[in-house]
Amino acid sequence: MKTKPMLTVTDVKTILDAAEQFALSHNWAVTIAVADDGGHLLGLLRVDGAAPFTAQVAPAKARVAAIGRRESKAFEEIINQGRYSFLSVPGMDGMLEGGVPIVMDQQVVGAVGVSGVKSSEDAEIARAGIAALHS
Repeated sequence: MKTKPMLTVTDVKTILDAAEQFALSHNWAVTIAVADDGGHLLGLLRVDGAAPFTAQVAPAKARVAAIGRRESKAFEEIINQGRYSFLSVPGMDGMLEGGVPIVMDQQVVGAVGVSGVKSSEDAEIARAGIAALHS
């Protein structure tokens, strides 16, 4: 039987705290979501001033990155390049940049999704949260 690393509650708090601090240092009002490797929500933080709909978009981006095993931006690019049928993939309703997988020991253990600013900035916030696990 194989074993795999898993995110702990402490890991989720570390990611959320670091991502929040990064977002606040740029005055970005966002929602930050952390999902496990199956895309299930483990933690959510909506920064003061973030639009309510971001609380639905961030977990969707995290889910896509977790179960897709790559950044959600990759799926957005597939669609933008004309493969519109990809929009019909079941359970993949967050195919927008801003979801970043968390990789430990060469395995995806979850993902972070962020929504509220430009998509490239959302991804930057997600990466800042993930980086806190490796420091």
